[in-house]
Amino acid sequence: MLPSKIFLTGVPGSRWSGIAQVIEQLDGMNISDRNADREYSHSLYSGHKGAYFGPGMEFEPRLDEDYINSAWADSAGCKVVKSHEWSEMLPDIHKAFPEDWIMLVHRQHKPSLEWWLEAGGYNISYPDYTAYNNMEATIKNQNKSILAWVFKQNCKLERFTPFWIESQFGQSIDFEYSKYEDIFVTLWKP
Repeated sequence: MLPSKIFLTGVPGSRWSGIAQVIEQLDGMNISDRNADREYSHSLYSGHKGAYFGPGMEFEPRLDEDYINSAWADSAGCKVVKSHEWSEMLPDIHKAFPEDWIMLVHRQHKPSLEWWLEAGGYNISYPDYTAYNNMEATIKNQNKSILAWVFKQNCKLERFTPFWIESQFGQSIDFEYSKYEDIFVTLWKP
C-alpha cells in the first residue's frame, strides 16, 4: 500500500525528475500538481513536470503538511514531493512525516553537473535555480548528504530498473531504463 507522500530527492542533473515521472505512472499516484507553468522540456527527454520545492521557487522546502499539500489540486493518491533540499533535511522529514517514504537518487557529481548544464543549467524556464550560487559545490554537498543517510539507515542503493520498481512497489511498469545505467536509487520505508 502506498503512503500519502514519497519525499524524493536527488542532485541537479541526477535525472531524478525522469525517475519521478516513471514512479508517477504507477497506480495510485497523484499528479494533480502538474500544470503548464510547472513544466520544462529538454530535447528528447521529459524534463520537469509538477511542483518542485526549493529556495526562491513557487514552493519553499518547508515541512508543513498543509503547505506541501497545497501544491496538488486533488487530495487522493500518493504525492511525489520533489526537492533537492530534502537531501539535507532527511532526519527532519522522517520526524515530521514518520509514515511516509523517502526515495533517494544518487549519481556521481561530475556526470550530474554535465547533464544539468546540457539540460540548460541556470537558463531553464522551470524550476528556478538562481538561488544556487555554486552548482558544483551544491551537487557535491547534496550527494554527500544522500550517502550519509544511506549509510546511517543501512539502505541498499540499486539500479533503477523495472525489476526494482516491481520489488519496491509491487507493480509492473515498462520504461527505457538504459539511460539510468549510472544512477542508483533506494526507497526508505519506515
